[in-house]
Amino acid sequence: MLVIIGSIIGLGCVLGGYMAMGGKLAVLWQPFELVIIGGAGVGAFIVGNPKPVLKAALNGFKLSFKGPKYTKDDYLELLSMMYSVFKLAKSKGMLALEQHIEKPEESKLFTQFPKFMADHHAMDFLCDYLRLMTLGSENPHEMESLMDMELEVHHQEDHLAQAALTAFGESFPALGIVAAVLGVIKTMGSISEPPEVLGKLIGGALVGTFLGILLSYGIVSPIAAACKATQEHDQKYMLCMKAGLLAHLQGYAPAVSVEFARKSLMSNVRPTFYEVEEATSKVQSV
Repeated sequence: MLVIIGSIIGLGCVLGGYMAMGGKLAVLWQPFELVIIGGAGVGAFIVGNPKPVLKAALNGFKLSFKGPKYTKDDYLELLSMMYSVFKLAKSKGMLALEQHIEKPEESKLFTQFPKFMADHHAMDFLCDYLRLMTLGSENPHEMESLMDMELEVHHQEDHLAQAALTAFGESFPALGIVAAVLGVIKTMGSISEPPEVLGKLIGGALVGTFLGILLSYGIVSPIAAACKATQEHDQKYMLCMKAGLLAHLQGYAPAVSVEFARKSLMSNVRPTFYEVEEATSKVQSV
């Protein structure tokens, strides 16, 4: 929503200021200039990126409009789920978790937390490391290195999408010059025409440069920046689980392990200590 609002404000100010100076919008209507710039940009985008990156970039484009995936309530549910898992492991041992992590969709432990259950990426991450713990991997430093390695892979995949969108946006000023040069070439073919005709042709050619710069710095590059910010915000969900799991491995009580996880969250989505305490008190024991 903010991307749409910001784009409307930017375009409104540019076009409104132009009209206030006496400019005519009809002059800016150069559809074939847009075809040249947009078509060349999309073509270069496809040439420069493999299929997985193209798919990730398109998902990132959509993500920039939706904003962060996780809300404060989602993090509160996540902390409550981790408390329930750690409490069961402390009271009945890590092997008691085995039946839950092998078939989480049938687990009474996890079905209490529907939003977490719907996130297959997060579910797989948690179950994989709980499985390692049940198999005897209890060294916090080794587990942290393994988690960091996996999270770095996800970060690199996100970065490829961000970089593709950024490069896409940065290509438009140069492509705008290409369109403008083609317009000038067209104008030179009409050099014998009267000044009023030449002026119209030159103005149309300059629109290419205008569109290229506007598309880059006014639309696509800000969307790429919004994609990056949103992905970094959503990465905290996994980092929150990492903090809680490592604290549990070091032998802390469930409430303390969850507090480690809570402290890893950004302030705008971080529940208070008392909100977490109230939420965990409502969790049904398994």
